[in-house]
Amino acid sequence: MKLYFKYVGILLKSQMQYKASFIMTTLGQFLVSFTTFLGVYFMFSRFHSINGFAFSEILICFSIILMAFSITECFVRGFDMFPRLIQSGNLDRILVRPRNEIFQVLTSNIDFSRIGRLLQSILMLAYAVPTSGIVWTFDKVITVILMLVGGITVFASLFVLYAGISFFTIEGLEFMNIFTDGSREFGKYPLSIYGEGVLKFFTYVIPIALFQYYPFLYLIGRSNNIGLIFLPLIGFVFMIPCYCFFKFGLRKYKSTGS
Repeated sequence: MKLYFKYVGILLKSQMQYKASFIMTTLGQFLVSFTTFLGVYFMFSRFHSINGFAFSEILICFSIILMAFSITECFVRGFDMFPRLIQSGNLDRILVRPRNEIFQVLTSNIDFSRIGRLLQSILMLAYAVPTSGIVWTFDKVITVILMLVGGITVFASLFVLYAGISFFTIEGLEFMNIFTDGSREFGKYPLSIYGEGVLKFFTYVIPIALFQYYPFLYLIGRSNNIGLIFLPLIGFVFMIPCYCFFKFGLRKYKSTGS
């Protein structure tokens, strides 16, 4: 763990070498998510609720999934950019080093400019919490924490799955953005508003609903089932097949010769 934080410090210093570029990129990330927030805001200025969900409740839902995605995209960026490691031949160097390949991929690319999106999510949550009318008991606080942990785990698993697929395709597949960026966009709103089919897909195929929707129902008082608090932990179960597929791809890997 000490070595990991040492790598984080090195990468942070390298990205801060060009401060103006870093600040502008971070600001750009903030503004991209801010325009999405404006879309939600203007929609609620015309319609006071969506499928019975109030503006503050939507903001809580939106901020948690954006926060989870931003943290994952920052610290698990190496897997998101994994095809470049294969194409450039840098993966070969990773495999011959006496370090765990997962650790090396994680530390190959940490994108601190994603702090812009993270800041946006924190501001939205800070606004929504006091205006939501939720009584913030201990179990509600734990629910938010587990939703965040579950979100990070599921998104990290999707990035690892994407990296595993890259062993067979060499180049990245844009359709994977449906499950990463697409999940983030769908997750702006409670998944039930899209219909039963979408909710089932994000429950049993890509388990976004297990941290984004069902615990959210308990959080805002629409369900009294306390067991919903712990559903986000199933994200760790989802990580197992994604990790196994990555290891399978690694065993089948053939160097591109770059």
